Amino acid sequence: MSAIKRAAVVGLGGQAHKDHLPGLAECRLADLVAVCDVDSGQVGATAETWQVPGYTDLPEMLDAVRPNFVIAAVPHHAGREIVEACAGAGVHVMKEKPFATDPHEAAELAALCEKTGIELMVTVQRRFHPVYAAALQLLEQIGSPYLVEGRYTFHCPDPAAGWRGRAKLAGGGCLADMGYHLIDLLIWYLGLPDRVLADTSAAAAPGAFYDAEDTALVHLAYDSGLYGSLLVSRSAGPKSERLTVTGPYGAVVVERGAVRRLAPDGQVVDSLVREPAWPCAAATQIDHFCHVLDGTAPNPSGPAAHLPHTAFLAAAYASQSTTRPADPKEFLA
Repeated sequence: MSAIKRAAVVGLGGQAHKDHLPGLAECRLADLVAVCDVDSGQVGATAETWQVPGYTDLPEMLDAVRPNFVIAAVPHHAGREIVEACAGAGVHVMKEKPFATDPHEAAELAALCEKTGIELMVTVQRRFHPVYAAALQLLEQIGSPYLVEGRYTFHCPDPAAGWRGRAKLAGGGCLADMGYHLIDLLIWYLGLPDRVLADTSAAAAPGAFYDAEDTALVHLAYDSGLYGSLLVSRSAGPKSERLTVTGPYGAVVVERGAVRRLAPDGQVVDSLVREPAWPCAAATQIDHFCHVLDGTAPNPSGPAAHLPHTAFLAAAYASQSTTRPADPKEFLA
């Protein structure tokens, strides 16, 4: 049996406490050995809770603890610095989405990982959830898709707050942040579109200054004839998450805790419900990453696999600024 991997969590915001720290507690192949954040108060409280050393300086932590890998859950603009520091120390990285803030950064990070030999996995946990894997199988039963409709929304009381309200720091707004999961499903199931036409707005909080969109609508089309749209909003409730793919023999509807295959008339002919709706996919992903490090499993979410995601985002934002369709493939680094 492989040796247990030593893992450190860098960035102690909500995502770390909701997913990554519990995931490390539940997984079988890695142990938490340190935490790190620029906020000393957060470091102290988290280190005490999990009974591990805490650091406010990443190079110091890497040198003192020598983890096998780091889980990086930091603001988007800080991700590059974390990856560079880990690559310089020969430490592998699980990185919170997005992979990069633009195609240029994505290409440089991919090259850095290849040059230094580190593995990097982007944390798109839906790929490690049984409902979403089942959807991929059910899609084979509906024929060649001709329509795709995605929706991911919730209500954030203050969309202007923090770094997420600044497009330069976040690399975009809701589309680049929460929308990344919807984009990942789209590319996983159907591939990169040939054309996108996007509209965005930052109008949910009148009087507040923020330029990272709170709502985005992206129309998309494939040369095969498949077309559709994605609606993403972090200001419009109620909370919803759904992707529907329709073909001549029915449709597949995947949601957070369930997937259904529908007949052409809308009747349910097959379904899978997972209780609880959101098991610890983070733990499954961490264990899979440990197998990747051992060389016993492929990396399904490495840098090369996420260059299309960055290209999709770049095309959407280019389309929004020009009010014309854009081809994501032209933005592939």
